[in-house]
Amino acid sequence: MSTWQLASYKDPLFPSCWKKRSKSPNQPAKVCRIASLIKQRSDKRMAETAILLAIKKISIAVAGEMLSLSRPIIAKKSELVVALPTNMELVKDELEIINAFLKKVKTRDCRDNVLETWITQVRRLAYDIEDIVDQFIYVVGEHQGKGFWGNLKKFVKKPESLFSLDRVATEVEKVKLKLKEQSSRRDRWVQSTICRPDAEIPNYDDEQGVYQFRPSQVPDYDDNELVGVDEYRETLTKLLYSEHCSLRIVAVCGMGGLGKSCLVYNVFKRERSHFDCSSWISVPQSCKMDDIFRNMLNQLLGDSSEVNYDTSRMGIEVLKEELKRFLEDKSYIIALDDIWRAPVLLEIRDTLFNSGKGSRLIITTRIDEVAAIAEDACKIKLEPLSKYDAWILFCRKVFWKTENHACSPELQKWGEKIVNKCEGLPLAIVALGSLLSLRDKTEAVWKCFHSQIIWELQNNPDISHVEWILNLSYRHLPNHLQNCFLYCAMFPEDHLLRRKKLIRLWIAEGFVEQRGSISLEEVAESYLIELVHRSMLQVVERNSFGRIRRFRMHDLVRELAIKMSEKESFSSLHDDTSGVVQVVSDSRRVSLIRCKSEITSNLASSRLHTFLVFDTTMLQCSWSCFVPPKSKYLAVLDLSGLPIEAISNSIGELFNLKYLCLNDTNLKSLPKTITRLHNLETLSLERTQVTSFPQGFAKLKKLRHVLVWKLLYNEHSSFSNSLGMGTIEGLWNLKELLTLDEIRANKKFVSRLGYLAQLRSLYISDVRSNYCSELCSSLSKMQDLLRLHVKASNQDELLRLESLQLPPELQTLQLTGKLTGGVLKSPLLFSANVNSLVRLSLCWCDLTEDPIPYLSKLSNLTSLHLRRTYNGHQLRFHAALFPKLKGMTLQDMVEVREIYMDEGTLISLEYLKLDGLKQLAHVPDGIEFLSSLKEVYFWTLHAHFRGNLQESARMGRLNHISAMNLR
Repeated sequence: MSTWQLASYKDPLFPSCWKKRSKSPNQPAKVCRIASLIKQRSDKRMAETAILLAIKKISIAVAGEMLSLSRPIIAKKSELVVALPTNMELVKDELEIINAFLKKVKTRDCRDNVLETWITQVRRLAYDIEDIVDQFIYVVGEHQGKGFWGNLKKFVKKPESLFSLDRVATEVEKVKLKLKEQSSRRDRWVQSTICRPDAEIPNYDDEQGVYQFRPSQVPDYDDNELVGVDEYRETLTKLLYSEHCSLRIVAVCGMGGLGKSCLVYNVFKRERSHFDCSSWISVPQSCKMDDIFRNMLNQLLGDSSEVNYDTSRMGIEVLKEELKRFLEDKSYIIALDDIWRAPVLLEIRDTLFNSGKGSRLIITTRIDEVAAIAEDACKIKLEPLSKYDAWILFCRKVFWKTENHACSPELQKWGEKIVNKCEGLPLAIVALGSLLSLRDKTEAVWKCFHSQIIWELQNNPDISHVEWILNLSYRHLPNHLQNCFLYCAMFPEDHLLRRKKLIRLWIAEGFVEQRGSISLEEVAESYLIELVHRSMLQVVERNSFGRIRRFRMHDLVRELAIKMSEKESFSSLHDDTSGVVQVVSDSRRVSLIRCKSEITSNLASSRLHTFLVFDTTMLQCSWSCFVPPKSKYLAVLDLSGLPIEAISNSIGELFNLKYLCLNDTNLKSLPKTITRLHNLETLSLERTQVTSFPQGFAKLKKLRHVLVWKLLYNEHSSFSNSLGMGTIEGLWNLKELLTLDEIRANKKFVSRLGYLAQLRSLYISDVRSNYCSELCSSLSKMQDLLRLHVKASNQDELLRLESLQLPPELQTLQLTGKLTGGVLKSPLLFSANVNSLVRLSLCWCDLTEDPIPYLSKLSNLTSLHLRRTYNGHQLRFHAALFPKLKGMTLQDMVEVREIYMDEGTLISLEYLKLDGLKQLAHVPDGIEFLSSLKEVYFWTLHAHFRGNLQESARMGRLNHISAMNLR
């Protein structure tokens, strides 16, 4: 697993970084900078993207279902309204011509303000067109939803609303005229500024040969592939174990992009097991001290049973006191990543308890003033890579698919010239290497790429070389990735983005194009993988079978994305740390990073499409604080974490809403008007108080993902710690539904469940024994199911699943509840034909036979979790068992006294957790054979286990394990 591009699937919250190093070559302090051409080409690319979105919207409005809905409405209107579909088609045709023109001129050296101004005007016009089409869809939806009497009532109250179609038609007519004028201006002014064909510069056509990504093609790297950090790593490690027993601060400093975080985390991950507890904290520039202390305390506590309280309710002084109390008798290692201000570090230092047990506080920073707080002997200043190390890193990025990463002699000349432009910065080297890894490995291509760099390095000395490299990487993104990339900058600094959530947001925004029979979610995941491979995003965590789970943006990359977003009116970020949030009226996408008070109500007059809220300290607020009653263009709304208790009935007016997320709010119920959101694709109400759907919910035919459940207990030790949604009539008729989590079973729903054959993820709870036969029958029809969780109604209810035949593509299976003895012996459930299953969890099963032999045919398992599964005394893992298993948790099996691991078993196991096996007094026999084992957790075992563990360590049985945690 990589420590500079990806963390292992169960690593803690860490922003993984790039490789770095040492001795500074004699290179100039400043280098040539990006030419204005980069900026102009970016303008062209962003204009193209805006136009493509507008074209897509028009295509939706004039084809298929929407056209059939609109025809009866417009048939008896004015001639202008009747001509609406035709006029929108004409607008689409004109946009396609403009888009083709921009593709043509983007390869030319057109450094002209006239062209740039024209492109800006075209982009704004494309945004206007998108808004008009949204309004058209909204109006059609209102007529469809309310019918004649509803519109008659509306006519009496507000007669002007009935004529919305006339206004839309008028706006479309105006747009046609503006497009003609833009074409005329192009012919009069712009064409004359475009260079002749012989003035074309060396070009890389980023649209040709776009690399098609699959998860298995993303490169992985081992720890020993970190380039040029050996001396730094050795120095840092020695400082952790110096003779000083008092708390010491160790500072790793240097400019952005050198790899400070990567170096520190590499050492942190290796050495944390030698301390009683550990914590890794990323510190954003606009951080709040109480958040830092809260995150720190939560990580230090982990799953500790020493304390049991909710830190979210603690003020800063209480948090400080709890930190001191918890750390007073412990050795600890705490890493603070990317600190910008000295007072922040000083307050943390003064809060931490100096236990005299050799505790260490490691920081990374770009600021000399912050680094100066550490003793001189405890400061490590990183320098750029030497030419040798820079070349090694470059080759590993470019030739990542070959075993020795060798560069041919004919390419080396041009490769070295390209690497020299990076001045030894790993961030820049990785970015350029990622670009070239997608290109043909020929001398002509590399020479062309180098010529392009030289051409563009002639002006703009004020821009740093890192920014130049990142601009180049951005400019080379294909059109379908640019919006996806900029969207990631809407999240807070150091925010850990989740794959599933971001994919659903991209789809709701219309960024993802359908490709044949492949689902939109699969296409979006390929976009994400491509951005990772281009080093525009950093993987933080993968699941046990290699898929990206969480990731982040490097700070410097995010700064670039924010600048581009603001310039192109793509999105705006707001933070009221220094005052009241004022959202400008032309903001299309708004991200509220921090909010202490209500927003000034410019939102009502804005053409807002997307509104995301993150950290908020508001003690109380209402739906109307954030959602204007007539936000006709709103497509994405995420108010997670706000203290909202009710949704206004006006939500039914948000006809274009596609994504609604209200996780972790105080919401108690859904209004009936939510059934009017006919375009809704994702509804996420996790950890709310909502447990039922309103009648008519099944009318939302476009729903793809429904995630609704109530948290009952803030712990996982209870059988019933959540409560899913009750079923309603017709839910089984949602033919686009892919995710249903969590739904409570009843007899009728189970019998109809097979109608949802397209489901990819299902969590069904409250299952009773007499439902099981029909449940198995329904599940057999779901051939595309990837994730399945079946949970009994209570701990004593039997799950009679002997006839369950797992879908052929199923990857994740969790069964929670008492299993009949025949389930494990079933020839259908755990047979050799189940090749796709990679994650298995069996909980509260109450088996009297050792389950391991019955699972032996699951040769592709990478993750196994057994909790209260078995009531016997002995578990044995025979040779050749589970050859691909990477992580295993054995939990709360209180009768287990012995675990045997034969030589040749679990050959790939990296992570082992034994928790709550209270009769287990000895280290598993044969643990020394598990040569791949890196991390082990021994929690809440027999009282004699600690002493026997020490004996095993003295015998050398545990020497191969790099991290061990005992509680």
